[in-house]
Amino acid sequence: MKCDKSMMRLYAVTDRAWVGKQSLYEQVEAALKGGATCVQLREKELHEEAFLQEAIEIAALCKRYRVPFFINDNVDIAIRCHADGVHVGQEDMQAAQVRQKVGPNMMIGVSVHSVAEALEAVRNGADCLGAGAVFATSTKTDVQTMPRETLRAICEAVEIPVVAIGGINKDNISQLAGSGVDGVALVSAIFGAEDIEGACRQLRELSEEMISA
Repeated sequence: MKCDKSMMRLYAVTDRAWVGKQSLYEQVEAALKGGATCVQLREKELHEEAFLQEAIEIAALCKRYRVPFFINDNVDIAIRCHADGVHVGQEDMQAAQVRQKVGPNMMIGVSVHSVAEALEAVRNGADCLGAGAVFATSTKTDVQTMPRETLRAICEAVEIPVVAIGGINKDNISQLAGSGVDGVALVSAIFGAEDIEGACRQLRELSEEMISA
């Protein structure tokens, strides 16, 4: 599967912190019904076999909605559940090594914070980039906010899709207009919402407006 810019419009990144009334599977389905264009399963604490079982189920769900499914960090799980992609950070395995493990067909996303990191990721075979944190975020407390000039420079420096991440919500998404990003990756704005499907409908609309502004 080729990584298309339209996949980045509303990129939903899971977080188990808000699992309660609904299971994670139900939350992801609500996001898909609301218009999420990509899903990334992020599990930091789950036992490997439980993670794999969950990944297989959510991969099948995403396939039903014809939306690409990424695994965060865990290359082995991505391979075993036949994910469409795997996303790695700067502290994880380099994209070139990931490519050797996953072969030519799986998409590789890489988190970047500078033009140098973006160009390096492209050289190593990345198919898409996550750039941020564009706003202050409670999800990651050790990340500095990226200046708008850096975000724009990253988008101008590469031809592959770029998604903005970090502290994005319905109130600040419009501030990304003109930056060159192809969409937004959201955690709490989606999975922390009371009505996930409704939140995604609104966020998808706002993302499309931001792109075309």
